[in-house]
Amino acid sequence: MNLKNSETLAGLLFVSPMLIGVTVLVLLPILAIFALSFADWNFVQGWDGLKWIGFDNFGKLLDDHAFIRSVRNNMIFLLAVPVYMLVSMVLAILIDRYVYWKGFFKVAYFMPYISSIVAVAIVWQVLFQPSYGPINEMLKAIGIANPPKWIADPKFALYSIMMITVWVSIGFNLIIYIAGLQSIPRDLYEAADIDGANAWVKFARITFPLLSPTSFFLLVTGIISSFKVFDIIAVMTQGGPIGSTSMMVWYLYEQAFNNLKIGYASSVSVVLFAFVMIITAGQWIAQKKWVNY
Repeated sequence: MNLKNSETLAGLLFVSPMLIGVTVLVLLPILAIFALSFADWNFVQGWDGLKWIGFDNFGKLLDDHAFIRSVRNNMIFLLAVPVYMLVSMVLAILIDRYVYWKGFFKVAYFMPYISSIVAVAIVWQVLFQPSYGPINEMLKAIGIANPPKWIADPKFALYSIMMITVWVSIGFNLIIYIAGLQSIPRDLYEAADIDGANAWVKFARITFPLLSPTSFFLLVTGIISSFKVFDIIAVMTQGGPIGSTSMMVWYLYEQAFNNLKIGYASSVSVVLFAFVMIITAGQWIAQKKWVNY
């Protein structure tokens, strides 16, 4: 065995634990999901209960009002991504350039992101409590007689979850934006100062364009994360009230583990996969026009 082959073999041996783990825990389940989406199967019945039904599961999805509602909720939930990106960018600029004790503020904003989702949910359940919660008490104090019931109201429940997601996600985006800001050459700002550019011109012509790769990364990961939202729904609302916070992953979970419709849940997974792939591909195509590397 020559040196090149021995190095290749050594490299494969080093990466084999990860390759085996990814194959067994990721690739094979994905292939199984695609196969089971064409079947009607209740896993309690064992393999004998497996029945191949072709595209019937996908046809049923088109007539499933609960599924359509979960897709609509997911589309609305996507609006939280640009909101927390914008807030994070503004905070990052303020902290990076105008604030002392930068480390303290980084940690303070990052804490919600690394906190237990159960603890976060409990805190916000207290804040959103309709009768005596701090938020409604404050609204009553400023003259709003009938404040929203938040997570107990179908009209406001989804927006309440979006508010929590914005609050949790700001910390991660803030840290990434600060890293992006620190990579921008200071010479550009000095040249702009010499030319008499004000703060807005420097932001529009230097900061925002040179942060576009960072924004693109956060946009892609944020949209993918918004399609995977599950934990906050499971802890706070379980998809209620009356399905107003049910999203695709929660609907998939209900079909698979509550209704034991594994094939139908697999078809939801395939549709979710298609949504993420299409939106991500669209972003990759569009980024050529607005991302400056």
